[in-house]
Amino acid sequence: MTTPEALIAFTLAAGLLTLTPGLDTALVIRTAAAEGPRRAAGAAIGIGLGCLIWGAAASFGVGALLTASQTAYTVLKWVGALYLAWTGLRMILKPREAFEPGETRAVDAGPMAALRRGLLTNLLNPKVGIFYVSFLPQFMPVGVDPARFGLLLTTIHVVEGLLWFALLIAATVPIAGLLRLPGVVRWLDRTTGLVFVAFGLRLALDRR
Repeated sequence: MTTPEALIAFTLAAGLLTLTPGLDTALVIRTAAAEGPRRAAGAAIGIGLGCLIWGAAASFGVGALLTASQTAYTVLKWVGALYLAWTGLRMILKPREAFEPGETRAVDAGPMAALRRGLLTNLLNPKVGIFYVSFLPQFMPVGVDPARFGLLLTTIHVVEGLLWFALLIAATVPIAGLLRLPGVVRWLDRTTGLVFVAFGLRLALDRR
């Protein structure tokens, strides 16, 4: 496989994976609907940063530790599962009634908080690290620098993800008024919370 062929193949494969609904998609849609496009963009950027960190770790060999060490994987797995479950249960048990665009009292009200939320959700999921460790080597042409080429592939994946999230956010904005009604906001919080809890349980029960 030549370098251009590897780039084209990876771009197509990563693009298909990006379109597959998952935890990141649920987080961005819920944030866009309940908190607005700026905070959804923050969450999307946080997710992208998390992917970059995992991809860099995998490219430089640190991510391989999660494959080789059962202890390292187990520790991060349980931290991630507890974080997802805690976040999800909080949304289920204490859903918000409404969202005011001008609200500034809440500690987690700004785009930076949404960015941190997206970043933590991504970083505390060791499956993302395993994904890069197992996925990137399949697209490494002979003779390339694995670290640099791995970072290039990761960047392509992140850009595709950000473009997809931008489309999701843009699609959500026109119906933002409806999605911010108290009953809908409660439903969004609880639905997203269920998704978080489900992913947390799935992560906790994962046996690699």
